[in-house]
Amino acid sequence: MSQNASGAGRVAFFGGSFDPPHLGHLAVARAAKTALGLDRVLFAPVGAQPLKPEGPTASFEERLAMTRLAIRGEAGFCVSMADAPKPGGGPNFTLETLEGLRREMGPEGALFCLMGADSYFGLRRWHRAAEIPFAAPLIVASRPGERMDSLKAALPEGLTMEAAAGGDREVSGVALREFVVRDGVGGCAPLYVLPEVDVEISASEIRLRMEAGTGAESVAGGALLPEAVAEYVRERGLYR
Repeated sequence: MSQNASGAGRVAFFGGSFDPPHLGHLAVARAAKTALGLDRVLFAPVGAQPLKPEGPTASFEERLAMTRLAIRGEAGFCVSMADAPKPGGGPNFTLETLEGLRREMGPEGALFCLMGADSYFGLRRWHRAAEIPFAAPLIVASRPGERMDSLKAALPEGLTMEAAAGGDREVSGVALREFVVRDGVGGCAPLYVLPEVDVEISASEIRLRMEAGTGAESVAGGALLPEAVAEYVRERGLYR
């Protein structure tokens, strides 16, 4: 199913290359859906990432197809075209995508921005990064044992962070920490951390294994990829 964010409800935008979408992506999305009571998680393959000018290995159409296969049968998971390639091939900026989704949702909906630890710790480099936590509260799948100091240090310049009152809790078996992010002009927004979602899988590792012809069995056997995605990769000869 392909959706954007029309209608009310609690919706998380989950952008990325998804080159390929793997079991780590699914684990993060499941934890966020449970902990934040999300109605939908929008998996949005990106057209052109400004910080990765070399571009993805697989085409947008292939990454879109793999993402559909990865989330098939997962209640509340949808593929979104919100970050699809722009006419002329211009870069996709997360802030602009979030602003567009908020306009679609209207005042009745609640929009979040879901990301893994690697994305969060590179946030300072993003376009108009200091505005992103206020366009949609962040949900960050952090590394176990990550200290608040390191989370605070990764915030864009001009932002501060403090623990929310009663911010550490567990929701249906998923640990959740809540913080408050502030800017210098009175703005504040919640920031949610999932401190125990640690899946040692990276898309770059999968691509390297497939390219080198090593570890192909673990990739294809469902240890790293959903089986339907692994089958698609095999059939198309991707990453070889």
